[in-house]
Amino acid sequence: MLVLLPPSETKAVGGAGAALNLDALSHPELTSTRRKLIEALSTLADDVPASLITLGLSEHQVAEVERNAELWDSPTAAALERYTGVLYDALDVRSLSAAERNRADDRLAVASALFGLVRGGDPIPAYRLSGGNSLPGLGTLRSVWRPVLEPVLAAADELLVDLRSGAYAALARCPNAVEVRVLSEDATGRRKVVSHHNKSHKGKLARALAQSDAEPAEVEDVLDVARDAGLRIEREATRKLCVVVEA
Repeated sequence: MLVLLPPSETKAVGGAGAALNLDALSHPELTSTRRKLIEALSTLADDVPASLITLGLSEHQVAEVERNAELWDSPTAAALERYTGVLYDALDVRSLSAAERNRADDRLAVASALFGLVRGGDPIPAYRLSGGNSLPGLGTLRSVWRPVLEPVLAAADELLVDLRSGAYAALARCPNAVEVRVLSEDATGRRKVVSHHNKSHKGKLARALAQSDAEPAEVEDVLDVARDAGLRIEREATRKLCVVVEA
């Protein structure tokens, strides 16, 4: 099973790992595209005002540009520890047992604007680049990633569970994946899509899937794991699930 997670805008800084080595990352077929994007992003960082405009940052976020300038030299950390925020707080990989952490590193992957797709244990530096950004000379990230990333996902011979947000799902379509969304339900039974807090519930689902001793291989296995973890989850269609929470 491979669970596709969205990244986060915020990243933990620092790290105990050596400088970035693209050969140490999973999915080596993405290496040349990763290198092209890193070179473009680090070159852009030489022009701070242009970087702020291109990346949609404020003048108070110059430190984000400085991190992009140091992509090749800054320390790395495992992807699941690099990304922060609501989803990753709920996932809470640091509290997993050693066996669960190994499964998380293997089963969980982050859809990254810069790296395309990284497994949970892949060592990456802090950076700033969003799925909706465009880079000078390269165009939109969707146009960069779709031709190389979609074949990688299409070739996967394991169950794919897609928890990505819209901007990152757009980087590579994955029609064979099990799509999960989060709905809130009020006292009358009326439901609506959850926005910000959907990240927390997706983090809880990802954690449950990492903790499972058995490898989920079918949609029904995902439903069973989620229910055992206390999540209210339903099947909307053959490959569509929804987690239902109280409004």
